Amino acid sequence: MRRFLFSQTSCSLLRRQRRPKDIPHRWFLSSASFSTAEYDDGDAFQSSPSKVKIFDRHLKRTQRDRAAWLLRPNDSFVHAVAENLVDRLEDCKKTFPTALCLGGSLQAVRQMLRGRGAIQKFIMMDTSYDMLKLCKSSQLDSGNENIETSYVVGDEEFLPIKESSVDLVISCLGLHWTNDLPGAMIQCKLALKPDGLFLAAILGGETLKELRIACTVAQMEREGGISPRVSPLAQVRDAGNLLTRAGFALPGVDVDEYVVRYKSALDLIEHLRAMGETNALLQRTNILKRETALATAAIYDSMFAAKDGTIPATFQSTLKEGEIFCALFWHFPHHLISFFKSKVIYMTGWREHPSQQKSKRRGSATISFKDIQKQFGNGS
Repeated sequence: MRRFLFSQTSCSLLRRQRRPKDIPHRWFLSSASFSTAEYDDGDAFQSSPSKVKIFDRHLKRTQRDRAAWLLRPNDSFVHAVAENLVDRLEDCKKTFPTALCLGGSLQAVRQMLRGRGAIQKFIMMDTSYDMLKLCKSSQLDSGNENIETSYVVGDEEFLPIKESSVDLVISCLGLHWTNDLPGAMIQCKLALKPDGLFLAAILGGETLKELRIACTVAQMEREGGISPRVSPLAQVRDAGNLLTRAGFALPGVDVDEYVVRYKSALDLIEHLRAMGETNALLQRTNILKRETALATAAIYDSMFAAKDGTIPATFQSTLKEGEIFCALFWHFPHHLISFFKSKVIYMTGWREHPSQQKSKRRGSATISFKDIQKQFGNGS
């Protein structure tokens, strides 16, 4: 593992600390990380404050290293999600001088900023060194040369950011791979200054439902049982609960659905790999039998293929000012899928501030709904 980091510019929020030789270097703040978990066996990213571990964080970091070499420069799906997420900044009169971008589609978010939010300092954080190196090498093409940019190798589960130090935390298709999603969101809220904004987009809901169905039917038929091929996904109703649990004020959630069509299943699998969204479940099976793969391909084609011969894939994403889970398919042969449907959940949330709108105290109303109905109702 690489034992050095890089930063284009200095950032007053961060500083390096010496670590034992068997522990990889990371950027740390002058205050300790919010997580109380200790390093285990020299792997900082494997330890987690969450008692229940669903994802293999070490494998996910390896997948993102690979994705840095496969990343598509003009990925229409990723850019559409990043554009919709960053567009929320135009709805705010407030400016955000210091912003933190967590994992996921870092490069797409930076390209879509285009002066939005009046950002002056931009901190890009990822578990993958190669992904950050790619972002640094392509900075001149982003059109944000006037923004002071720093690069940090870090884990969302151990957020190395001082409390009340940033004005904006943004995550595009990244937080759904954390084992402790509520804890990660709480750390994001603590990192925000009062009246700071949290924006996140995650895959959820019915994403890859076609693939789930095809895999389940094929494995039941060929193997007499099923194994996890798609990681757990949060539902839209869970997004608001997560934001409230994390303590965000004025929570908001909305959903977009994307249908992406591919000429072959190979194109879909390569796209998932290029996004770093392949399976990282701890209880995954590493072997997929050929007959099961062929059966899955046949079932998928018979149930979901379009008339023009393409295969659809559904992406459901949710945007919230908080966060959510995501799950994607892992390692499938090339004759499988026609389309891909996705639901993207967008979440927005604010850290508390006295200037924010607040609901009235219960029982403080001066007029009842019965009186309103009598005055303006039509008797129905």
